[in-house]
Amino acid sequence: MDTLVIAPTPLVIGNPDINPLEASRSALVNAATQTGSLIANYAQALCMMFDIKDATGKTIAKWYELTGKEKKGIKAERAKFVAAMVEKGFTKGEGKPSATVDTYWQRVKEASGYVPKGRVKGATDTDSKTLEGLKTIINRILKAEEDGEEPEASNYKGELMDIFSALGGDVDTLG
Repeated sequence: MDTLVIAPTPLVIGNPDINPLEASRSALVNAATQTGSLIANYAQALCMMFDIKDATGKTIAKWYELTGKEKKGIKAERAKFVAAMVEKGFTKGEGKPSATVDTYWQRVKEASGYVPKGRVKGATDTDSKTLEGLKTIINRILKAEEDGEEPEASNYKGELMDIFSALGGDVDTLG
């Protein structure tokens, strides 16, 4: 019996020298690499428009910290943002915004300086984040030992504490 092999035929639209797969991949990659700068630009614009500054121009309240009447402009801008995202198709049905909309808004807030609860303020570089992570891990092991547990992780506690110390952590602050 003969085997029939079906090979995809490239779809050529417009210019036959342009491969649509390559063109669409390139467009996606270019858009993906611009997302960070686009978010940063929008965050900067929000800061310029809504941060409260003193007479010298020093920021005294960030836009995401505002409450009450001061937050009115932010609420209106967020509504416009959500509407634009929904119009682009970011919905979870019935015209309601998807989680993607909230994720992008959160990224804009963070690009403006917002530090989410549970994150360490100022721990933005890899070593600082690693130091905080190690502190959490070591404290978890110490707590388990205090509670009478014998976790296997206890076998590595000394090495973890050495690394914590080498990265600038104070082992006296553990526990």
